[in-house]
Amino acid sequence: MSTADEAAPQSPEFLAELARASASLESAEPPEIIRWAAERFGDRLTMATAFGPEGCAIIHWLAAVAPRTYVFNLETGYQFKETLDLRDRLAKRYGLEVALEAPDTDVEEYERLHGGPLHHTDPNRCCHDRKIVVIRRVLANFDAWMSGIRRDQSADRSVAPIVGWDAKFGVVKVSPLANWTKAKVWDFIVRENIPYNPLHDSGYVSIGCWPCTRAITAGEDERAGRWSGTAKTECGLHSK
Repeated sequence: MSTADEAAPQSPEFLAELARASASLESAEPPEIIRWAAERFGDRLTMATAFGPEGCAIIHWLAAVAPRTYVFNLETGYQFKETLDLRDRLAKRYGLEVALEAPDTDVEEYERLHGGPLHHTDPNRCCHDRKIVVIRRVLANFDAWMSGIRRDQSADRSVAPIVGWDAKFGVVKVSPLANWTKAKVWDFIVRENIPYNPLHDSGYVSIGCWPCTRAITAGEDERAGRWSGTAKTECGLHSK
């Protein structure tokens, strides 16, 4: 895997295989997509989760379909307590413990090195250092990763394939919930009584690091509470 911003392109044959797989799985249910990914990539498949409702649903399926999959969370040091508590609740429910992958420096040291919290002055740098650098390190050990993104979440995600080549990280990206809606995800969460972050009940729709996340009001876009007051809409994990 390349450590450059854009990894070397894959062969036309491999990209064609991914396109065929994506097309054939477009109408498949998420467990079928997850099973395909687990069979295709084996222990070279991983999943990243921020413990959003989509991630919790995928963990629910993984526990039944591919419980040995390495699942990890990017522990920036700025996560809500409720988010980390949810990790424990999911482990108790499913027996699947999500690994915490952290940057080389803790928050205290990071802020000391930069003269204070960068999330106030340079949130892009903060996301890069505490998320992008870490996920590059993790994904260097895998051939494919799963995410919980949905096409209806944002413009950046609106054309996400079910299966595609992630040029940013040099791995295959599988998005089992790409063509699901927010309502469909929550219907499933409620029906299956899947643990979820209690902050969702207080108006927090998209939950990231606590300094850069707020509850939203009626009529706002679901990601309006992330980096509110800035033009920033993505941490960089899912943007090209």
